[in-house]
Amino acid sequence: MSDSRIAGFYQLPVVDRIQQLYERGFIDQETARSLAAGTPLLPRDTAECMIENVIGVFGLPFGVAPNFLVNKKDYVVPMVVEEPSIVAGVSGAAKLFRETGGFAATSMEPILTGQVQIVGVKEAEDVTRRLLDSTDELLAIANATQPNLQARGGGARAIEVFRHMTPSGEPMVALHLLVDTRDAMGANIVNTMCEGLASRVEEIAGAKTGLRILSNLADRSLVTVRGRIALHTLATEDRPAEEVRDAIVLANDFANADPYRAATHNKGIMNGIDAIAIATGNDWRAIEAGAHAFAVRDGAYRALTRWSVSSGGDLEGELTIPLKVGIVGGSLESNPGARIGLLLCGVSAATELAELMAATGLAQNFAALKALATEGIQKGHMSLHARSVAVSAGVPDQVFDQVVSAMIASGDVKTWKAKELMDEFSNDANVSAEELTANTASGTAFGKVILLGEHAVVYGRHALALPLAQAVTATVREVSDKVLLSVPGWNISEEWLPGDPKHDGAAGAVALIMGELRINDRPFEIRISSRVPIGMGLGSSASFAVAVIRAFDALLGLGQSEEEINDLAFRCEKIAHGKPSGIDNDIATFGQPILFRSGDKGGKEVINLSEALPLVIAASGSRGVTRDQVAAVRQRYERSRSMISKIFDQIDDISIAGVAALGRRDYEELGSLMNVCHGLLNALGVSTPELERMIAIARTAGAMGAKLTGAGGGGSIVALCPGKVEEVAGALAAAGYQIIGMDSH
Repeated sequence: MSDSRIAGFYQLPVVDRIQQLYERGFIDQETARSLAAGTPLLPRDTAECMIENVIGVFGLPFGVAPNFLVNKKDYVVPMVVEEPSIVAGVSGAAKLFRETGGFAATSMEPILTGQVQIVGVKEAEDVTRRLLDSTDELLAIANATQPNLQARGGGARAIEVFRHMTPSGEPMVALHLLVDTRDAMGANIVNTMCEGLASRVEEIAGAKTGLRILSNLADRSLVTVRGRIALHTLATEDRPAEEVRDAIVLANDFANADPYRAATHNKGIMNGIDAIAIATGNDWRAIEAGAHAFAVRDGAYRALTRWSVSSGGDLEGELTIPLKVGIVGGSLESNPGARIGLLLCGVSAATELAELMAATGLAQNFAALKALATEGIQKGHMSLHARSVAVSAGVPDQVFDQVVSAMIASGDVKTWKAKELMDEFSNDANVSAEELTANTASGTAFGKVILLGEHAVVYGRHALALPLAQAVTATVREVSDKVLLSVPGWNISEEWLPGDPKHDGAAGAVALIMGELRINDRPFEIRISSRVPIGMGLGSSASFAVAVIRAFDALLGLGQSEEEINDLAFRCEKIAHGKPSGIDNDIATFGQPILFRSGDKGGKEVINLSEALPLVIAASGSRGVTRDQVAAVRQRYERSRSMISKIFDQIDDISIAGVAALGRRDYEELGSLMNVCHGLLNALGVSTPELERMIAIARTAGAMGAKLTGAGGGGSIVALCPGKVEEVAGALAAAGYQIIGMDSH
């Protein structure tokens, strides 16, 4: 299974989300095509065969939550749910859990309990003894009704007998049949077995049987899941991490003391579990019944989770819950939506699905408790509700965020208010909402982190580089008068008349792109949203160029190939950097880990990574100017060609060796190579005291290797931190540095 981390997934259009799932192997091509076409997952004719009196098919949103790591395996979680914030909360929580190794889950055998009620009993103790003495015979009878189940390794496993008293004082006996139903939900199997036992039980007991049916209290199929949240990730703008952590623990204590709080607490857990149960065709009502019955097992209704503080100060969570689910059976096979849900899960056994469900429940519980302990649950709900209302009102992208914010501020989160605000903001922009929607398109591009090979790559040596997903998004629309360029995150805002010369910076790149595309006589608005800061060595200028080119291509239907986009982005890089190597625009366009070489002997080798690297990327806040650093290294090269060439050769050898270390997943060797590479870059004069301090912090916190990344002179560092990602990120964040990313792709 591929890496379940998909950066910026929530920002992608639906078709792009589907494509990401297909490319990463979570769904097959047929499923991707069906989802992209919007084909109903449950046709009406199929629904007619499932229940009585069908008049239609009721729809619910079908989403996925990425980022899950359970027992060291990656998952995306399919979720069918209508309530805002659940999918987002689960996804965000799963990302925090995976930073500390993900979820650890264990489960019992998939045992379901069947009950045979025995009434009219005279001597309950004697009946109990006779039934237990007949255990082997009764198990044989039960298994004879389901020979195929035994062939699959399941079957009736044990008999238990319990004595009860009716309110009128009459004795009553309940025979429990414990059945391993393997990968089936098992209700029909167990009910059939109980029916098959009835006549022989009556003979042995000398009394009549009453009910013969399964129990949904599946306490022989318990799942326990545990996870840890690093303390430093809990801090908010106005509350320290320790305060948030302790508030979550106290909230769990409240749920254990008060059944009114426990009911809502456990409902939050089931928000996550029910959503995946529905998506995979499982009986969510049975799961709910069993969970709530288990919550009151000691006579008081309590929380199903336990949150505590670890010895190191982190937040630890644990959930134990009965979960008897299935991945085979008629109801699952007849529902195309359930088949897609199970395909997305990628599970091979019912117990594996149960463990994934439990992890989802714990993640949702954490998300809810953190919201309650910090901003309050309503703020997040209201924000997502406002976004849903804006979508239903047809608000276009260009004024979407403005409309959502204004709706929340007004207190009227209603469709009529969204339309009123849309007209208001559209008028301010002197363009109608229809024009906004019709004349807008977006494009995205990857950022880059150079693991090995900076500066040497400019002189024909190799560099090893990795992509940063969804680094820059450009949105363009045709307007009436001027070319408008806005990059809020980079403090760039420029405007000019079509055809005016622009030669420098972002405006120069836009002018070059428009000239090459032969649209420089037309006015456009270009808005940029960037995940990466400018001047931090993470490929911002190349990402900018590729995203803008793709946006224009989408808007105008130019049909440019990836090679044409890459070539034009390279020409833009010359404006930014003077003599670029070409590695930034290549990564920005194709988004592949590569061993890159420029010049006459140039080319690239795509590197296939079997797992995401445990990297921390941090920005110093001090901007480095690539053009200046490249020029400074060239001056040193011209003065001491022989010596600098030897340094370049050593960096070249390190880059090639780094690919081999990656192939072996030899992080110790790769870390050593990064450290040596940084020493050589320092010798070239491109490091700074600030970067040296960051590297020292990272290594002290446990990084195997740490170095500057990019041109230097400021910018960013990259640290390789197997098993220490959260510690290194926390140490750098505590020192005031910005964490850009905590993995490579």
